[in-house]
Amino acid sequence: MSIDVNNESGTEVDEQAILDIARYALARMRIHPLSELSVIVVDADAMEQLHVQWMDLPGPTDVMSFPMDELRPPSKDDEEPPQGLLGDIVLCPEVAARQGAEAATQHSMDEELQLLTVHGVLHLLGYDHEEPDEKAEMFGLQAAIVDGWRAEKGLTGPSPAPTVS
Repeated sequence: MSIDVNNESGTEVDEQAILDIARYALARMRIHPLSELSVIVVDADAMEQLHVQWMDLPGPTDVMSFPMDELRPPSKDDEEPPQGLLGDIVLCPEVAARQGAEAATQHSMDEELQLLTVHGVLHLLGYDHEEPDEKAEMFGLQAAIVDGWRAEKGLTGPSPAPTVS
């Protein structure tokens, strides 16, 4: 798996954890091991510009996903996953810090960025949360991936509750 993490935000973030959880999520979703992903960490001003440009919505947001080859997880266990470019995930640590602090289960900015990374991966793979059934599926899968990764890393305490909108 080729995953690049580029921190342009000026904020210190746990880039290794972002890389690790992205790799874990892609492996769990059975994405081809030669597929490529880019994760970019930006400040609130840059995120706001992207949010206005691509979503026509004001203010910075937590995560945005820009799919490239529209890869999807294989539908059958014996199906060979296609190889390609997944796309870009853009994260904003300033929004992540605020959301982590305001969450029902308060958690750190880095924990929120890990959750948002998984959220972004799932969006790249075609998952969405516009409808209640889609939201239940996506957020359930997101929680299972984050919990699985945390367990594998031996991290204790409650997993971050979904705070993405």
